[in-house]
Amino acid sequence: MDISLHYENIFLKPNFNSIQTRSEIDTDVMFCGKTFALPVVPANMKCCIDYDICKMLDFEGYFYIMHRFGVDIIKFVEDANNKAWMGEFKTISISVGIQPKDASIITELAKRHLRVDFITIDVAHGHHSKVADQIKHIKQSLPGTKIIAGNVATFQGVEYLHSMGADVVKVGIGGGYACTTKDKTGFTYPMFSCIMECAKDRDIPVIADGGIRCNGDIAKALVAGATMVMCGSIFAACTDSPAPVVKDGSGRRYKQYYGSASVHNKMDKKNIEGTMKLMDTDGFTYEEKLIEIKQDLQSAISYAGGCNLGVLNSGKVNYGVRL
Repeated sequence: MDISLHYENIFLKPNFNSIQTRSEIDTDVMFCGKTFALPVVPANMKCCIDYDICKMLDFEGYFYIMHRFGVDIIKFVEDANNKAWMGEFKTISISVGIQPKDASIITELAKRHLRVDFITIDVAHGHHSKVADQIKHIKQSLPGTKIIAGNVATFQGVEYLHSMGADVVKVGIGGGYACTTKDKTGFTYPMFSCIMECAKDRDIPVIADGGIRCNGDIAKALVAGATMVMCGSIFAACTDSPAPVVKDGSGRRYKQYYGSASVHNKMDKKNIEGTMKLMDTDGFTYEEKLIEIKQDLQSAISYAGGCNLGVLNSGKVNYGVRL
């Protein structure tokens, strides 16, 4: 029986460095031929991202994925295309599911000759023939679009989606703060071990999705082999996130953070695998949080002995385990 590891079970060991100042350290990441300011993307969830956040992230040079819940994706893409002519959208990145209505969205985007740079096929169980069908439909309809598909939790799942045509695979089952998949079904895989397995082939980029509780976990995910790290709760807690604000009897303010498979997001009680959590707002705006993540990653790279992100997934960072 294998022992599988959460981020909290891992500690990274420092190496010698001679860099003069951490501010010189480069956190840029090359992702599908584009350069982004951080290897971090907010979760494509209704309580984490909306149109205005997408626009801000894109303008500042960060990667984003617009969620697919209760929004007009075609209108979003149309608007982004119109603004792209004015330089307001450098990257157009959306999510779809695997239902007939999602296939119709792809068909309509192609019919209108709209540019889409990234499409994320966003489902709970990505190692599935329906995901392969959607990949095929996107490749036929929008051949210039990069495809992110998931979620999976095994290397077999990564290989399957990549062989079907996915450019990037999103990995992680049951690790999210508001996810109840592990409790409802028994299926999950602790994220550090999950990434290590799924990133066996470094030619297939993976996005680590779930389990990030603090900025140090981002560095751990990169050491495990992730190319990009998806974070939910730490962005939902920002003061200007789309997560609803509620107050208790004393006037204390909380952010509502809920899973995509929760009743709060689905608005019905069918196949529920998520819940809602109340989180303290941490006092950071989105932009301030991104700056904090950059600074913490620069520090992590310094401790790792490097001057850019490459050191974190070079295999040269040793780690220990505490159970």
